[in-house]
Amino acid sequence: MELMSGNEAIAQGAWEAGCTVGVAYPGTPSTETLEAFAKKEGVYAEWCVNEKVAVEVGIGASAAGARVLATMKHVGVNVAADPLFTAAYTGVGGGLVILAADDPGMYSSQNEQDSHYYAQAAAVPCLDPADSAEALRFAREAFELSERFDVPVMIRSSVRISHTKTPVEAGERAEVAPRPYEKNPAKWVMMPAFAKPRRLVQLQRIDDLRAWVEDCSFNEVVRGEGAIGVICAGAAYQHVAEALPQASIFKLGVSWPLPANALRDFADSVDAVYVVEEGSAYLADAVRACGISVSETPCPLPRAGELTPGLIRAAFGEAELSHADAATDLPARPPALCPGCPHRVVFKELSRLKAIVTGDIGCYTLGALPPLSAMDTTVDMGASVSMAHGFEIALAGTEHRPVVAVIGDSTFAHSGLSSLISTVYNHGSGTICVLDNRTTAMTGRQGNPFNGVTLQNRPSRELNIEAVVAALGVEDVRVIDPNDVAAVRTALKEATATDDLSVLVFRSPCVLLERNFAAPLWVGGDCTGCGVCAGLGCPALGREESGRALIDPALCIGCGQCAQYCRFDAIVPE
Repeated sequence: MELMSGNEAIAQGAWEAGCTVGVAYPGTPSTETLEAFAKKEGVYAEWCVNEKVAVEVGIGASAAGARVLATMKHVGVNVAADPLFTAAYTGVGGGLVILAADDPGMYSSQNEQDSHYYAQAAAVPCLDPADSAEALRFAREAFELSERFDVPVMIRSSVRISHTKTPVEAGERAEVAPRPYEKNPAKWVMMPAFAKPRRLVQLQRIDDLRAWVEDCSFNEVVRGEGAIGVICAGAAYQHVAEALPQASIFKLGVSWPLPANALRDFADSVDAVYVVEEGSAYLADAVRACGISVSETPCPLPRAGELTPGLIRAAFGEAELSHADAATDLPARPPALCPGCPHRVVFKELSRLKAIVTGDIGCYTLGALPPLSAMDTTVDMGASVSMAHGFEIALAGTEHRPVVAVIGDSTFAHSGLSSLISTVYNHGSGTICVLDNRTTAMTGRQGNPFNGVTLQNRPSRELNIEAVVAALGVEDVRVIDPNDVAAVRTALKEATATDDLSVLVFRSPCVLLERNFAAPLWVGGDCTGCGVCAGLGCPALGREESGRALIDPALCIGCGQCAQYCRFDAIVPE
């Protein structure tokens, strides 16, 4: 036995099943899955520019006969939905398994959503592991399930399953020969003449899956001594088992399609049935659709965020479990850009410009928080460029603040390029800042096309952002050192002063990437306590009770950004 996170267990299960191809775009809480898979023997794994491309690569490899694992976070399923829905028509060659890692509580995401709805809408089986052991088993068996029913299979995880380590028993790899590829346009060419018959195939498959799931070993009834029954899936099972030890529990390992007959038999065996789930009413609605009367808890369960045993006990009118009291005097630790982050000066100068800043997904989203407060919007990957164009359209002909889009290098490759092409095509204006820190920083410093680093360190090509942008027809393209305050200020002033489209590439490595730190800086005797340096929001900067600036030498990396803002030359090398 060994401890594995749910992500690691899914990677292990895929490897044991003979999966040979892994594809993904990194996104918390799914990222570690493909990183773990890439380290296995006999596999090919790659970061793709986005989740849509990853699933399309996966469909191609599956059609060619390989077993394929595609991983993404819940919002990545939105991007991948186009090929996913059609793959449910075409079916598979080799088994195709898709991990959708949901994030109840939004620990690292811009929304909460329930990927069960995608499985239901696409009519693909959805498996819900409740711990790492089930994650391994379900992943291992999902490939055979995929091939048996000729359909992609979704494994739906959540942040608690993805990142919690529980015991698993790892097994040996099964060497599975690739299925031979045979040309079959009626299966793979989804033009209307072929898609219509495949729709009938899909409908028959749904009937077959509904029959299969009734006796599926992934589902389990855990009998208690009490009179109530609870239906749940995934991480919610662990919370229910702790909160309501007397309850009988129907633990769903397959959340689509539901085993309607087995659920009705369970409901008949208890006095009342409750459904416990996180963040949506998917499961409760689906259980009711089976003709089962679902009771309401005495107090409503939270409609947002993660569940806990305490919340479940409270909903059922039970006393809270006793725990040690949490400390109440701990200082707040709001998220902040790292000391020396190359994005900080750009946001400081945008704030000084009073620009309308459309932001994007990445650690630079923290530029929206005080004291920088330099971002107006963040919606989804690539939206910064498209939304900036929308602002310019709506504000055309009026006197308005400059409109600036901010996007990272990896996100620019993910979906910013297509947004820029649309802006160029429609003769858009404004300023686009590409914050090129040479990595995909927020999810753990993965590679991307603009730094040329691949998941398994294979030979690659490093794409040139400014050359790609110039090839699209943008005439004003510049590369600026974001640690040079004067250069950043000048470039932003010049770009926002014109009616043309400008792309500014602010290039400097993430401070966690190279870690070539200089000696910490020190506040000298000339400090007036003006507070300008503290306005940078650097975690290494603070203020004494007297108002003088204070630098924490344990955090300062000697980047010198604060020194450039000090008009009194009070910040000097130690």
